[in-house]
Amino acid sequence: MQQLAQKAVTKKQLLEAVESDFKLLPVLISGASSPKAAVRYGCASVLVDLTAKHPEKLYSHMDFFLSLLDSKHRVLKWNGMAGVANLCAVDADTRFGAAFDKSYGSLSDEYMVTVANVVGNSARIAQAKPYLVPRITAELLRVDKISTSPHLTEECKRVIAEHAVKSFDEFFDLVSTKDRATVLSFVQKYADSSRVSLRNEAARFLKKWSS
Repeated sequence: MQQLAQKAVTKKQLLEAVESDFKLLPVLISGASSPKAAVRYGCASVLVDLTAKHPEKLYSHMDFFLSLLDSKHRVLKWNGMAGVANLCAVDADTRFGAAFDKSYGSLSDEYMVTVANVVGNSARIAQAKPYLVPRITAELLRVDKISTSPHLTEECKRVIAEHAVKSFDEFFDLVSTKDRATVLSFVQKYADSSRVSLRNEAARFLKKWSS
């Protein structure tokens, strides 16, 4: 941890060290609460990478990632969202189900990046847990109704909508027949968006799924 704080070790080297000895995991988890930002965020970032590469090795620490959803540090909250989404693939005990409301409650957050992280991680959760697709679909459909704030403008809402369209594209094949028309109508609203990338994403989605 001292080497990480002094930038004498890279996150890649730290990742490789843990992959060679997973008994080091508690050290990383402890480091994620360090008062030193370089250590705190470095450890959390490596932990998220490990959930993507070795979810089965990290699953016993699911509660740690869920606890990050309540962190006062926004970056740690985002790390928690990504880690939890990755661990859903091996969530045999359905721990995420009990945390669903907390996770999607962040759609009401005043910061764009927090909301975008919820939306962006949704596809992985939906693919891992098809039984939650109706609930995830309902949550994503309400992103155009979220309130603006000094940190979440109308343009920010368009960025979030773009994330929603991309997420829907990744799990649209799992969406029920009765919900598909609603999702298509949601995407159609952005076919003429002033945000070029959102407009293009909507057009691509509609071309792919409207037939």
